[in-house]
Amino acid sequence: MVVCGDDGLAHRLAAELRGVYDEQVTLVVPPNRRTVRPPVVGRARAASAALFDRMVSAAVGTVGRAGATGQPTAGPAAGQRADGEAVLEAAEPTEAVLAEAGVARAAALALVYDDDETNIRAALTARRLNPRLRLVLRLYNRRLGGHIEELLDQAAALAAGDGVAGPGAGLEASTTVLSDADTAAPALAATAVAGTSRVVQTEGLLLRAVERPLPGEDGAGLSTLALLSGGEQPPVLLPGDEEVRRAAGRQAVVLEHVSSATDAESAAPGRRLTGVMPLASLFSRRLRWSLAGLVGCVIALAVALWLITGIDLLRACYITLLDLFAIDDPAFKEPLGRQVLQLLSALVGLLLLPVLLAAALEAFGTFRTASTLRRPPRGLSGHVVLLGLGKIGTRVLTRLRELNVPVVCVESDPEARGLATARRLRVPVVLGDVTQEGVLEAAQIHRARTLLAVTSADTTNLEAALYARTVRPDLRVVLRLYDDDFATAVYRTLRAAHPSALTRSRSVTHLAAPAFAGAMLGRQVLGAIAVERRVLLFAAVDVDGHPQLEGHTLRDAFHTGSWRALARLGHPDTSLDHVLEKGDRVVVAATRRGLAELR
Repeated sequence: MVVCGDDGLAHRLAAELRGVYDEQVTLVVPPNRRTVRPPVVGRARAASAALFDRMVSAAVGTVGRAGATGQPTAGPAAGQRADGEAVLEAAEPTEAVLAEAGVARAAALALVYDDDETNIRAALTARRLNPRLRLVLRLYNRRLGGHIEELLDQAAALAAGDGVAGPGAGLEASTTVLSDADTAAPALAATAVAGTSRVVQTEGLLLRAVERPLPGEDGAGLSTLALLSGGEQPPVLLPGDEEVRRAAGRQAVVLEHVSSATDAESAAPGRRLTGVMPLASLFSRRLRWSLAGLVGCVIALAVALWLITGIDLLRACYITLLDLFAIDDPAFKEPLGRQVLQLLSALVGLLLLPVLLAAALEAFGTFRTASTLRRPPRGLSGHVVLLGLGKIGTRVLTRLRELNVPVVCVESDPEARGLATARRLRVPVVLGDVTQEGVLEAAQIHRARTLLAVTSADTTNLEAALYARTVRPDLRVVLRLYDDDFATAVYRTLRAAHPSALTRSRSVTHLAAPAFAGAMLGRQVLGAIAVERRVLLFAAVDVDGHPQLEGHTLRDAFHTGSWRALARLGHPDTSLDHVLEKGDRVVVAATRRGLAELR
């Protein structure tokens, strides 16, 4: 496997392949990334940063001494880490660099640079070097990604049709375009929402995981995905039935089947998102109360006229409106009560004029600014305050609105890419630096249900979370933090300082790497959910010829702590006693190591 990248995802992905799946990995990174301490995953025990520097320096020195003139030769510098992972330093993934990394002999190549153009250029070069190479690209532009997938697969098919063979013969060429934002956004959004949780959807099957205490004897079975930590007890993924029965009353992640997307939307909190502008957005609360008061006065005057004069009630309403708009004749010869009512009606009409003018101006202003950013409405509560509208924040915002969750966004950059999405979805946005006083108050943090901080700066996310906790100590807080060790330390400290509040820290690379690794191995990873500091994967697996699945029932297709078959694709209502056979395709929940066992 070859992994090329310029940020933490490359290191996390390489460690995932090496430590969990025991693959031979060549990592291509820019020279200025060699001091970044790679993460530790499974059996991948990376050397310390100092040892890594010495090894790379020694490798660079060896290459330099190999030059004819005694000067360091141009090109990439190679090194070997203590875990056996080959490291190649290069500024860009040029053809020479890809050839040096062994792309012509590799089974799969992952291009996870932060720049879409760099990944596309390298993918075109790699497909030419090895038509049977399995490619995994990290692209933010999803529409372009679909075209790139089709183009590269077509090129591979044509090359194979021309009789091209080589070291990669026998491998099924495929191209998969993924986005770390798309992979991580469902988990981040689900963590921020109470009552909803992680959702996995494929081929008409919709599965939702929620956190709730186990009821007791009835808690055992297919629906229990994990037991959450409690006291000194660590979290347990995919526990056995006996272990679940003994854990009665303990918090657990339980799987639910939602029959349709409509049911999921109806179960989600908040109002349904429609394209119709609500009346509340046209007129302010004070103006609506003024209009209601005037309508009440008109009704009262009409009823009084009906009682005094004895005329028909409908005619009394009509005469009252004529008096209100001053288009009726003066009641010179009418009884005193009728004359008083006419004067009162005229007075109400005078009061109505400024109210109607204010309503017209507010409605005009609302329509005029319909294409601009909305402000948080008065009296909003129970919403999610989302900090940051970059590529991660934009995907999280879209996901929250799909679940009909009310959101208020905070963004400091007036040119942020997510502002257009917020404008299209009619989501309120507060422009300002979240570290400045008054910005979170403008987002009505004191009435929010959750603070979801997903800016690109760890210190900004942490500062916003700490300040929000001073405003509301019981506020649910979800942080996006880059460094895993830092995220763990922040999570433990905040949980200890505020034991009654829910705190979650998430690393995007930690959530995205399993999906990229699964794509490199040719598996269809449908999604991932975070269970505290661990990850549970959902994948689609073919039953054909699989000894651990074929011939077993759905209930028995289970390995405690590793993987569990959940449902047949295309047959979501299948009985748990159904015997899996050739042609079936099942959704499997698995740990990362369990998914490797199913390989």
